[in-house]
Amino acid sequence: MCLGIPGEIIAARDENGLRVGSVRFAGITRQVCLQYVPEAAVGDFVVVHVGFAISKIDREEAERSYRILEDLGQTSELTDDQRARIKPS
Repeated sequence: MCLGIPGEIIAARDENGLRVGSVRFAGITRQVCLQYVPEAAVGDFVVVHVGFAISKIDREEAERSYRILEDLGQTSELTDDQRARIKPS
C-alpha cells in the first residue's frame, strides 16, 4: 500500500520541460512534479506520492485526510502551530 499526502500548490513553473511547483503540507513546503495534474493551479490541493502530484482534490478532502493522518499519529514531525493550521474551522 502506498500513501499519498494532500498539499496546497503555492507556486508552479516550468523547469526543463516539466511542470513543477512548491506544495505546502501543513506548513512544510516541498518541490513536487505537477506533470501528472496539468489542470492543477496555484491554490489547488493535490495528493502527492514520492514527489509526484497524482490527483487533484478539494480543500475539504485535504482537511479530512490530514485529520485521519493525525488520528493515526502520522503527523508527529509537525509543530503544534502547523497542526493548528490544518484543523478545520
